Amino acid sequence: MRGHHHHHHGGHGGHGGRGPRMFDAGAMRYVVLQLIAEKPRHGYEIIKELEQRVGGGYAPSPGAIYPLMAMLYDMGHVSIAFEGNKKLHSITPEGQAFLDENRAMVDALMARLAETGGGGRDDLRAVMHELKAVVIERGRDPAASPGRVERIMAILRAAAEEIRQLP
Repeated sequence: MRGHHHHHHGGHGGHGGRGPRMFDAGAMRYVVLQLIAEKPRHGYEIIKELEQRVGGGYAPSPGAIYPLMAMLYDMGHVSIAFEGNKKLHSITPEGQAFLDENRAMVDALMARLAETGGGGRDDLRAVMHELKAVVIERGRDPAASPGRVERIMAILRAAAEEIRQLP
């Protein structure tokens, strides 16, 4: 049985066309951690809260949320207290520090969560915020490969050019 305890839930699922996929797992991690930072919650409370904030159109599946919460626990970002057979998740100082480091990203994601109920121009603004947050996050990453910033700039220039040429 040795070597079987490294199960990373990275590869599978996520990119299928099942309903509105609001966030990928990476983004969802920030959102779930932010919800736990607001107040300690049980797993099903997190799912219900996400459903409410998005306006009922989207319910994250327990199969997506629970592994993610286990990962947050493994990373030391949340602590778990048992109440009967329920797990109450609370944020740890490490988790709070991680949120603070990624504040721009977290705020953009939470804004996007709030704006999903609406439509039109708000969505454009939300996407702009998200773009800005992800560019800052990926551009500043000390572990970034040498060419990453140049590639980000090339992508942004190409996108700008493409938008300019829209009818």
